[in-house]
Amino acid sequence: MFRPAVSPWRFGHASFAFGAACIAGVLSLGLSWPASAVQERETRPLSPTSTQATPQPRPAETRARLDTDALMAAVVRIEAQAPAESTASASLGRNRLGTGVVIGENIVLTIGYLILETDQVDIVTPQGRRIPATTAAYDHQSGFGLLRTLLPLRIEPLEMGDSDSVSERSRVLTLGQGEREITELMVLSRKPFVGGWEYLLEKPLFTFPPVNNWSGAALFGRDGKLIGIGSMVVQDAAADRAGVPGNLYVPVNLVKPVLAELLEKGRRSQNAQPWLGMQTELIHGNLIVTRVQADSPAARSGLTKGAIVVEVGKAGVSDQAELYRRIQSAGPAGTRLTLRVLQGGALREIEIQSIDRADYLARTQRGRGI
Repeated sequence: MFRPAVSPWRFGHASFAFGAACIAGVLSLGLSWPASAVQERETRPLSPTSTQATPQPRPAETRARLDTDALMAAVVRIEAQAPAESTASASLGRNRLGTGVVIGENIVLTIGYLILETDQVDIVTPQGRRIPATTAAYDHQSGFGLLRTLLPLRIEPLEMGDSDSVSERSRVLTLGQGEREITELMVLSRKPFVGGWEYLLEKPLFTFPPVNNWSGAALFGRDGKLIGIGSMVVQDAAADRAGVPGNLYVPVNLVKPVLAELLEKGRRSQNAQPWLGMQTELIHGNLIVTRVQADSPAARSGLTKGAIVVEVGKAGVSDQAELYRRIQSAGPAGTRLTLRVLQGGALREIEIQSIDRADYLARTQRGRGI
């Protein structure tokens, strides 16, 4: 399948070639950074085999203001496995490892792709307890996943903060599974993010410096409240210049309004986002369909790989963000819409009835007897 240049589907470490010059570029944005951190990076360059720049931990006097024991106790390890025949295994792999955050008595919040179409999930606490869990919900719209443990966690849940109040240049804290230090980061931007898998976030949290332990990692405000969940490594974290690496965290305010519904029903029950089942990439100014999901609305309508999307309805689209905004503005899942595409050497109008991706996932799982 097509994978974007920076993809949450690829587990492992992203390589970055940057050092003092990159730090200087970020500082030129007008953002202050502790002198000790700059000196550390200038005097200890990355080795040829290094896959990340080691972030500078917060000073001890600042760290003491937080109940770090409580934060570290609530960040757990997730080990998940998907069936070999599942649709997601081809791109995500069968065995997945990442992080989750305890937000309820037996509820763990994580990034959704870790648990997408999995049939076996274990939670491992910092004390080494291994607790089986089931998927409570997967929300394609936000990108979050929720797990419910089958045994009591006996961990104090963390409170979610207000991610909307976090602005550029804010200092934030992150912690991933297996880490022993809480690391300080800086929010570089709140610009939109679009993924070719029909995914659009209007105000994610882009942070610097980049960290490797990002898949489901916890992002905290300076008050210790949870404000985001790690999704991926990116190479364009800044809003006004290219080539500044960092991480993308999904803001928790996206899940708070629907949390009770997701836990009760496993999905959004009303106004679900429309899903077509196609992946796109912007190539030389053209929106190219790079993959059509089997048995999806797009596939059933006759849309094929290689088609160029020109219009949604009667409105032209120039990039992926505009494409997804127009699809979503047409109505919730179940709405019929018309794509005008260049396919097979001719302009064609293809009518597609969108669906809720949760219905598609449920159908594929039933097909596998789950």
